[in-house]
Amino acid sequence: MQLQLLSFLLCYFRTLGFAAPAISSVNNTAAIPRMVQLSADPDFHFEILRDLAVAPYNGADIGEVLTAAGAIKPGNFESYYGGFNDLASRVYDAAQKIDAQEFPVSVRDAMFRASTYFRSADFYLHGNPSDPRINSLWAQQANAFDTALSLLPVPGKRVTLKGDGFDIPAIWYAVGGPVQRRPTIMMCSGYDGSQEELYHQMGAAALQRDFNVITYEGPGQPTVRREQDLGFIVEWEKVVTPVVDYLQTLSEVDTSAVASVGLSFGGFLAPRAAAFEHRIAAVIAIDGIYDFGSLVFAAFPPSLIALFKSGNQTAFDNEINAARASPNVSTEFRWFVDQGTWSFNTPSPFAWLTQLQAYTLKGVIDQIQGPVFVGDAQDDMFFKGAGLILADELGANRSTYHEFLITDGAGEHSGVGAAVLQNQVIFDWFEGVIEKGGFVGK
Repeated sequence: MQLQLLSFLLCYFRTLGFAAPAISSVNNTAAIPRMVQLSADPDFHFEILRDLAVAPYNGADIGEVLTAAGAIKPGNFESYYGGFNDLASRVYDAAQKIDAQEFPVSVRDAMFRASTYFRSADFYLHGNPSDPRINSLWAQQANAFDTALSLLPVPGKRVTLKGDGFDIPAIWYAVGGPVQRRPTIMMCSGYDGSQEELYHQMGAAALQRDFNVITYEGPGQPTVRREQDLGFIVEWEKVVTPVVDYLQTLSEVDTSAVASVGLSFGGFLAPRAAAFEHRIAAVIAIDGIYDFGSLVFAAFPPSLIALFKSGNQTAFDNEINAARASPNVSTEFRWFVDQGTWSFNTPSPFAWLTQLQAYTLKGVIDQIQGPVFVGDAQDDMFFKGAGLILADELGANRSTYHEFLITDGAGEHSGVGAAVLQNQVIFDWFEGVIEKGGFVGK
């Protein structure tokens, strides 16, 4: 078991006086040169890099992000909010002063950047679910994004689809030119990402290749969690099937050439849905996850596992909450629990961890028809090695495994920092699937 996948727990264990679990690694990467660190806090480094990573597709400007990062104190969540909120407000205010009729591209690009920075300002606030900034910042990012969306060469369109007891917010992006049926990429993020961010991570790159794009969010994800007060559900097919139904109605969509992409925790969600929704030609899991619950659970020390299995919710919650409040706890641990309890819509770490145990492909993986592209990040700070497990469970006949490497700058979780390279690899693979006819209906 790849215990390093949740390395942030190590600091937590030491804080409480537990011995840390043993660490083992299939690939020793210690001798490989590492990326320049953008913060002394590893988690802040990753999130700052995440903003820089969308610059190639007009989601950020490098100098702006680095300047904001320079004002952020490692481990200080309020400092992170302040740095990016100030930047977002400056960029947004400047964009509002530009005449959109005369300079539409300038307004569009600035509004896209402001939207990214408002989302970043929100990122570390979820430890207090009643913080009003969680909703106000989201309204600001959506407003900025919608302004930019309307100024694309082919304006994007927000649609609301009906799920099983919930609404599914989605954004449809069509390729320009004559209306004809084209391959289409449907995209979801994961544990914390938004559909707006997906445009810059993968959507714009797909459109450049003449693929239509639809992004969407389900329960637990940013918009649905805020507007409908719904946490994650394991039955992700209840989200995906209405999206596929919608695509079936569009004259621009080649319904035999629809790919389903899941990013980060979406690397579990997309394969899960494909076990039940067989109108999908291909699945792309960046990065692949077979059993999310076990990945988290395996990183806990035996004493906490025993406490969890005893069913003593109060005692378990007290242990976790004491660690969250400790000044010595790592950012990774604090944020992972904060975001988990928020996105799964429970104040209890015990209830959150209990829910996670259902997020496995055991018992349904044989229903995934394939083909599935399974990405793996060589230096993934959260789920190192998880993609290989999924690929092995699928087998060579259904999966294509690809490890994104540190030496290419692509070894971070979900390939953050290497979007151009990652998009090249996955979309070239999907082109090959289309040429072979996919697996639809088999």
